[in-house]
Amino acid sequence: GALSLTIGGVMFMHNYAGGGQLLLLGVITVLYVMATWWRDIIREAAFEGQHTSVVQEGLRLGMILFIVSEVMFFFAFFWAFFTSSLTPVFNIGGIWPPVGIEVISPWGLPLLNTILLLSSGATVTWAHHAIVGGLKQEAQTSLYLTLTFAIYFTTFQFLEYIEAPFSISDGVYGSTFFMATGFHGFHVIIGTIFLTICVIRLYFDHFSRQH
Repeated sequence: GALSLTIGGVMFMHNYAGGGQLLLLGVITVLYVMATWWRDIIREAAFEGQHTSVVQEGLRLGMILFIVSEVMFFFAFFWAFFTSSLTPVFNIGGIWPPVGIEVISPWGLPLLNTILLLSSGATVTWAHHAIVGGLKQEAQTSLYLTLTFAIYFTTFQFLEYIEAPFSISDGVYGSTFFMATGFHGFHVIIGTIFLTICVIRLYFDHFSRQH
């Protein structure tokens, strides 16, 4: 699934025949794997009681390692950006942004999306503390707010892409912009799906102060 998603995505961006179909196959496969993983986790945790303290500690450690890997992943994109912007080469005119690139104003949609992103971080933290405190209604409200912020963020990101005066093919500027923001947007979409599952599980009282 992940291999089809990766290769299909590259083929689709380069307009190769069959790229779109392979990308769609990868997306469907990954979503199916996610669904079956959630099913197994919910069965083990909520109905079979297999999530002992040792298992929970393992899940926490796994999440920490996942976050560290994500930090390294995006660090590579930031490295590419700062290397290109702080020491621009003569190929792009020796300046940053490169010659001929019309940049997006940071005071428009980027500012609004930043506010939405920070707000969603605050509301999901609120939800976590509400769940730990046993406040179901408060947790539901905060998760609904988080999902609302996430949906608006993704929508505005899509609109920004449509209106962008440059593309991923416009040199290092377009490449770093769309790679970094694109992968971030992809993470937001995956996070939105995860939080939707959390809302459903919260509704069915799958969470407690201890688990």
